[in-house]
Amino acid sequence: MEVSKLAGKPADPSLLINVSRLITAYYTRRPDPSVPAQRVVFGTSGHRGSALDNAFNEAHILAITQAICLYRKQHNIDGPLYIGMDTHALSEPAFASALEVLAANGVDVMVDADNGYTPTPVISHAILTYNRGRKSGLADGIVITPSHNPPRFGGFKYNPSHGGPADTQVTEWIERQGNAFITDGLRGVARVPFERARSASTVHHHGYLDSYVRDLPAVIDLQAIRESKVRIGVDPLGGASVAYWDAIGDRFGLNLEVVNHTVDPTFSFMTLDWDGQIRMDPSSVYAMARMIGLKERFDVAFASDTDADRHGVVSHSHGLLDPNHYLSVAISYLFANRPQWSESIAVGKTVVSSSMIDRVVNKLGRRLVEVPVGFKWFVQGLIDRLLGFGGEESSGATFLRCDGTVWTTDKDGLVPNLLAAEITARTGKDPGKHYQELTAEFGTPYYVRIDAPATPEQKARLEKLSPEAVATDRLAGEPITAKLTAALGNDAAIGGLKVVAANGWFAARPSGTENIYKIYAESFKDQAHLDAIVSEAREIVNKALARS
Repeated sequence: MEVSKLAGKPADPSLLINVSRLITAYYTRRPDPSVPAQRVVFGTSGHRGSALDNAFNEAHILAITQAICLYRKQHNIDGPLYIGMDTHALSEPAFASALEVLAANGVDVMVDADNGYTPTPVISHAILTYNRGRKSGLADGIVITPSHNPPRFGGFKYNPSHGGPADTQVTEWIERQGNAFITDGLRGVARVPFERARSASTVHHHGYLDSYVRDLPAVIDLQAIRESKVRIGVDPLGGASVAYWDAIGDRFGLNLEVVNHTVDPTFSFMTLDWDGQIRMDPSSVYAMARMIGLKERFDVAFASDTDADRHGVVSHSHGLLDPNHYLSVAISYLFANRPQWSESIAVGKTVVSSSMIDRVVNKLGRRLVEVPVGFKWFVQGLIDRLLGFGGEESSGATFLRCDGTVWTTDKDGLVPNLLAAEITARTGKDPGKHYQELTAEFGTPYYVRIDAPATPEQKARLEKLSPEAVATDRLAGEPITAKLTAALGNDAAIGGLKVVAANGWFAARPSGTENIYKIYAESFKDQAHLDAIVSEAREIVNKALARS
């Protein structure tokens, strides 16, 4: 993975999007459903694309929203629909299009009372709060966001009544129905003008910010944070959490400073990511360069991505923590400091997350549930209180309330960030120091993720890799202990292959949203051992792709 010479530097004005041109393309360009890249496609987190590529245009949103209305009707989901959006330039137009369809279909819609932005976890929290104790009249939700993706992108996610990401069966149905509407010139899509939709009797104002912030003491020890006076710095990265952090600091009397209140759809204040693009990724040392530079001012600092479903923790002692490192610290701390959690509650992780988590969980005496990539795999376990924590290597996580009941079933970037402040306040050590203690006990892992181009045909071949693709019985000199195509925690297909040895592993899988494949690898020996694992993984993948 070649790092751009621009990585970590401020964005040159020539790299900024033309917002007017992008929005014009949203309304004027028509997708061709015979072109795969222009169809409705739900990846791991909804439909994403750019209006400039005919991949996220008005027709897509009208069609998807009507498909969701039909899905609700078929499944007797007749409670309110909670809708929120982030700060990407295409989110506001998509919100207007969706509301026109929802109002025409008579759906009770809950929009932000202040016409503000709404983080993904806040929608999940609202759905679960409304549905608690109900058997009928259930709520669901829509989040309009492409997450941390570059400014030219738009995104559209559906969360059913369980509050988390829709599973594959649901998204495939919405895909098919949405593409059928586009192919048929949007016949069958009900719609009213935006002004009529906005004033419709079925459109209701909801205090998202107050409801979520007021409930935070149920999941985080904010009293300990307040009393410790731990110095906290926050950068919302211009995203949907921008109004939330001041509200949290003021309501609970925290020593918290928001270092950047700017909302700018070009995201001109960002430093460029590894590939020279603007990307609001709180786990990237390049995108977080400014925040890392402020670490001396704070005991702990953090950021969230644009829809606030990802966290990024900067410790005073070690700078930006790798997501895998922080997940390990969070799990170690939570399961030792939530006495109301049942002894039977397990830990959830994805197959490509660090084995440091395995070692921490083993010491805790807890059960580990390893699932494929995608937060949807944690949903039911969180609802049923079988999982106390669900986390993935791309810095998405959530965990139960202090009383052991469900908080959110989607990734929550705000709560893991606040947990970093709780850890610092209650232990007197920031998460960076806690991770150092874990490495002293369990060893230092060397971890890497590599992205490489792949055609749709090659991706399909990679997704169907079998254990037989690995002809050898050794990985970087060690006996192979497992060749996995299904996750150990739920026996669901991982959409690729994972090969495990005593002190290292690799996994290879195609991206669900881009024409790339990914190799994840880890060694508990040293960098040379990791390099050997990666080399052997590349050889296996290249042979599989060559056959296509």
